[in-house]
Amino acid sequence: MLPEVAEALAAGRPVVALESTIISHGLPRPDNLRVAREIEHAVRRGGAVPATIAVVDGHARIGLDDAALERIASSDDVVKVSTRDLAVVAARAGTGATTVAATSHLAAAAGIRVFATGGLGGVHRDARHTWDESADLEGLAGTDITVVCAGVKSILDVAATLERLETLGVAVLGYRTTAFPGFYLTDSGHSLDWRVESPDEVAAVMSARRDLGTAGSGLVVANPLPVDEQLDPGLHERLLHDGLAAADASHVRGKEVTPFLLEFFHRESKGASLEANIRIVLHNAELAARIAVAAAT
Repeated sequence: MLPEVAEALAAGRPVVALESTIISHGLPRPDNLRVAREIEHAVRRGGAVPATIAVVDGHARIGLDDAALERIASSDDVVKVSTRDLAVVAARAGTGATTVAATSHLAAAAGIRVFATGGLGGVHRDARHTWDESADLEGLAGTDITVVCAGVKSILDVAATLERLETLGVAVLGYRTTAFPGFYLTDSGHSLDWRVESPDEVAAVMSARRDLGTAGSGLVVANPLPVDEQLDPGLHERLLHDGLAAADASHVRGKEVTPFLLEFFHRESKGASLEANIRIVLHNAELAARIAVAAAT
């Protein structure tokens, strides 16, 4: 554990966990390293200590120094690590970037209660045939952590994802909204039961969960991009339609669909989707810090 993170946890000061997959696999080089530092700065700006999580040379690292952050951003041998992969990568002294599921697991084990990410994984559009569902959902079902995100990407089955979260007992709070965000879009077209207006209100829900014994599963805070910062909805609709058609024509299936579509969005939007992605993570990091501060007081 990074000394700064260990000292903050020991003193009861606010800490926010950050995933590393977005650094290694979600953003292009060399911008990914710059953005990783900006995300950590956003957490500090919100009043908390950032703890970017990864596996480095077989060791789970809770908080990365600059050398480790640069390695995750720059090395070609960094693998994508979900919870199921942690033990294998550790036993082989490997280096891996953690997904939402793996980051949540390691953060909760270290005593970190708040986690910021871009978007959750979810149920894929063809899941009725492929059974393709992100491990993020089951991971959150068994992990006491509050995750700030911008919903799930519209390339997934949003309605099915919300149904699965409900079935798994994962509560979803809309931050100043009753509309579930669609990652690039402010509103996915699906509504939420619960709305909160402030970090203090989220912290109060976190406290009540512990008091009532319902904190065995995750709490999702859905934080939409402001309308004037979302990807143009018309462009988004066209990209989604064309991207799904291109994936089908190229016989892309299963877990390969998401990276294919994300790359298609980035290429065909001339970087506009990537810029929205970065705005999303920075917004979420700062809000997560403010929630962590409220929960620590």
